[in-house]
Order: sequence, then C-alpha cells, then structure tokens
Amino acid sequence: MAVPGQVRLGALQIGASSDGTAATLDRLMAYRQELEDSRFDVLVLPEALLGGYPKGADFGARLGYRTSDGREAYLDYWSQAVELDGAEMSVLCTLAREVNSAIVAGIVEREGGTLYCTAVFITAAGELSGRHRKLMPTAVERVVWGQATELELTTMDTSAGRVGAAICWENYMPLYRYALYEKGIDVWCAPTVDDRDIWRASMRHIAYEGRCFVVSACQVLPPATSALGRSITLRDRPEDHPMIRGGSMIVSPLGEVLAGPLEATEGLLTAEVDLNDIVRARFDLDVVGHYSRGELFHRR
Repeated sequence: MAVPGQVRLGALQIGASSDGTAATLDRLMAYRQELEDSRFDVLVLPEALLGGYPKGADFGARLGYRTSDGREAYLDYWSQAVELDGAEMSVLCTLAREVNSAIVAGIVEREGGTLYCTAVFITAAGELSGRHRKLMPTAVERVVWGQATELELTTMDTSAGRVGAAICWENYMPLYRYALYEKGIDVWCAPTVDDRDIWRASMRHIAYEGRCFVVSACQVLPPATSALGRSITLRDRPEDHPMIRGGSMIVSPLGEVLAGPLEATEGLLTAEVDLNDIVRARFDLDVVGHYSRGELFHRR
C-alpha cells in the first residue's frame, strides 16, 4: 500500500503511425512539453503503440494454409517491432526521465523471429524496471503474437504507489486479476485497443472490484488505417468510422469516471487523485483481505 497523498495520473490517447515505429515515436515526442508541464506520477500509453496493432489484417493465414503475401506482411510487421535493448526503447526511457514520469507503455516486442504484445514499465528516472508479455493473445492475434512462456506478475513502485498492468483482454481473466490484486496494486494500468462501450464498463468494474485506480489508454486510428501501412476497410463499420475510436479513461476506486472517455481524437487525460481514496474504498470491500474468504475456497 502506498503512502496516502495527492498524485497525478495520465493516459495519452494516440495511435501507431502507418508510416512505422519511427514516425510513431515522433508523434509521441510531440507531446513532450505537455507531458513535462503535467508532471505525471504515472502515465499510461496504449497497447502495441510502438510496433502497431494491425487491425483488420489477416496475414494471408487460413487453417492449414499460409500465403507468400502473408509472409511478406509479417516481415513488414516484424521489422517495425522493437527490442528491449533497442534504440526505440532508449528513446522511451529518455522521455520518462525528461518528463519525470513513470511510464507504462504497450509495445510489440521482438525476440528472434517471435513477436510479443508487451507492457513495459519505466521508472521516472528513465530506467526499464520490467516487462509483462500478454499471457493470451486474443483470437487471430495468435497468428502474429506469441504467448508469454511464464506468468509475469510485474509491478513497479512509483510515487503514486504500486502499479501493475493487464493488457486488453487480460482484464477478462479472473485469476490474473486476482493475482495482481494480491500484489497490492494501487494503480491498475490497462493498455488496450478495445474501443467498445462494454470495455468502459469493464474498467469501472475492475476499479470497483479491486478498489484501485484504473488508467485505461486506448489507441485512436482514423478510418482505413493499418499498422501495416495499407488501407483496410472493416465490414462491421462505415468507411468514415475510425479504425479504433479510443475511449481512454481514468476511474476511481469506487468506479467513478474521473476523466474521459476520450472519443475519436488524440489527447491527454489527467486526473488529480488522493491515494487515501483506496483505503476509504476498502473499508467495506477488500477482495484479497477481509472480503476474500479464501479459506473456504481452498478447502475444495
């Protein structure tokens, strides 16, 4: 549990550039002065921001079949991914140090020939504190992303308390949620590309269930934009509908929306919060404490 006090939480809603990771970093660095002025204790960036989320792409994959074009698409995507000791991560760490903010950011991590959807944890001093690879890529994501090979319950202690991350649909894994709650999370970070209304309800539920602050950062992408640099139109939405419409938000331990959801535009969300609210909220519900009743379930 963090020492109670006033802290500032932030979510930056931007999208990966279809021109590649270098262009995405340029887009991110354009916010440098605003981030420095804001002086966040914790800043959350969206899922797969560096490397991109190839929404709508199929990589030429069919059950039992792969195509040459799909292999070329994977090569293009692989080339935009980042390595933990690479230049792109160095830029991200430098940004954290210069704006004096701890950062939790979504990247597409490259290790050998395999890609992982990863959340990286960077201290306000600009040091890479740890990483968490997505435990279970969802549906067709499994074509291009590997699964984490071990349970990485990564947390980072910050001036806003202890932070942890659940990437996109990991937030729907009850056992993972409980495992993070047991780690004593004060700020729950949720990098995502899920722009649906139900996601926003889920963020409020997790904040209320875990009695912690939740910061959800979602990408926003204009219509027909792909991380592969190709025009893609989705059949389930009009041509002028954003590819990813955002919806980033910050939620209190009692499930109250403090900032957002931010719709269909880039932007920075800010919330000044009191860490005492975590203690106030756990007065009547602490799911790993007085409300857990774990001794009953462990008898089974």
